[in-house]
Amino acid sequence: MNIEKYTLITGASAGLGKELALECAGRSRNLILTALPGESIKRFGLKLSLQFNIQVKTFETDLTEFGAVEQFVQNIGDFEIEILINNAGVGGTKSFLEAKTEYIDQIVLLNMRALVLLTHLLLPVLRRQSRAYILNIASMASFGPMPFKTVYPASKAFVYSFSRGLGAELRGTGVVVSVAHPGGMRTNAEVTQRIESHSRLIRSTTLETRLVAKICMRKLLKGDVLIIPGFMNKLSWLVFKIVPVWMRLRIMRSSLQREINASNQIAGGACK
Repeated sequence: MNIEKYTLITGASAGLGKELALECAGRSRNLILTALPGESIKRFGLKLSLQFNIQVKTFETDLTEFGAVEQFVQNIGDFEIEILINNAGVGGTKSFLEAKTEYIDQIVLLNMRALVLLTHLLLPVLRRQSRAYILNIASMASFGPMPFKTVYPASKAFVYSFSRGLGAELRGTGVVVSVAHPGGMRTNAEVTQRIESHSRLIRSTTLETRLVAKICMRKLLKGDVLIIPGFMNKLSWLVFKIVPVWMRLRIMRSSLQREINASNQIAGGACK
């Protein structure tokens, strides 16, 4: 009896999550996709199903809500999952003093709690496969503190540490745990505007979202545990290791202050 296997992707309605879904569909992998309510995930799932002749199950859920992760896992209890891609995440750039409690909660609950809990609850399903994979999406921001982001890079550093620790724990079980550290991606007009406010060096680290998805899936299925897409991002990773933290913080403060100013200009223009 041929049992259908699925790849689960969170945050699959836009950005990297959407490109990962397209990449997996192109590899003829059946999909379980989640996104927030109102993000047209059902329409996207139907399009993938018809275009690539695969099975696609879609769910609208806010993984930060109390009990949502547990309910979601119950809803997919009948599916055999061989790849779990924890992509859903949120961030931003603003003064920590001005950040609202809701903003901080979203980062902590989605980037860390939902990722860990979903992985924990689905691990028994992954363990019963002959070969299974977990891909956690971190960020280049994982590798050092950043002013005016503060909570976001800390949450992604958590994702890195959690992934490497879990991977070592599961060595020999048939479950591979990989963590990816993409740099900036021009996913929409607002993000593009923020990227353009940075220096040429930072702009040079950006990659097309589609290319990042292809690199991530190729390296995941090869069994690479640490994925840093693009030469410039690998170079930046080395710089993070060499340049003292105090110097990086000084440079980043200036750069991220420009990003905040650019965002304020966009908001001001939208209000006119």
